Amino acid sequence: MPIIEKDPMPFSHRFSTIAPVLGSLAAATLVASPALAHSPYLLPNGFVLDKEDHVTVEASFSEHVFVPTIAMQSDDFHLVGPDEKAVPLKPVALRDLVILEAPLPADGTYRLTSGERQGRVAKAALIDGTWEFVAPNRPLPAGVVPVEMQSVTKAEAYVTRGKPGDAALAPSGKGIEYRALTHPSLIRAGQPAEFELLFDGKPLANADVEVEEARAGQVENRRLPIITSDARGRFTISAPEPGLYFAMTRHRVGVIGAQPARSYTYALTYSVTN
Repeated sequence: MPIIEKDPMPFSHRFSTIAPVLGSLAAATLVASPALAHSPYLLPNGFVLDKEDHVTVEASFSEHVFVPTIAMQSDDFHLVGPDEKAVPLKPVALRDLVILEAPLPADGTYRLTSGERQGRVAKAALIDGTWEFVAPNRPLPAGVVPVEMQSVTKAEAYVTRGKPGDAALAPSGKGIEYRALTHPSLIRAGQPAEFELLFDGKPLANADVEVEEARAGQVENRRLPIITSDARGRFTISAPEPGLYFAMTRHRVGVIGAQPARSYTYALTYSVTN
């Protein structure tokens, strides 16, 4: 039996050290403050690994990112490996979070993902060019008709065993997602990390990206200034210091043909080093 080298640092200690160290009817974009909505996240217990044959992942929703509140349920938890093959992951559900064990059989970069998961359906209305969820008793402007809107979320993270690779970085072409132009395992503090924001495989311009740096033991994480994607859907994040970071974008689209209105959320967890 081969000997697997384990990280001697327990997860709780590892977190405490790296955390201080994250307008038409057809389509409209809206970003909500994480403090006002539960944010989805995946949190692996390591991002850059040596010889480990697996990584353990926490999946949850939270009002304070990386403090689990609601266990994330999905029928499509999987990883995409260096061979670009999707491997289903079996979740173990607890009350506040889900635990996944993802195999890392070979060197390279792996994409961990919840897949697209459908959440609640609620009333929404296009008000002054922005889609908003509306309470049943809320008065609406004249001519504004609410529709049923389906929430769709996807949370992802990347881990690398040994030498980084690019195969797992290829976008799925479905829903909202970030294409990493700077390798996620090579993001450095004080240096720009470039991404491309995509929706159904096409660049999504003028969309907001919210970024937080996790602060273990603090009442609030540190929020970076809002970033907006450019005309090519590209945006750059510059982390001020090493640590654990969380980036998220929400995008809402109205009824298109037979497709219902949808509220998409994409979230990426990544680590920044010196």
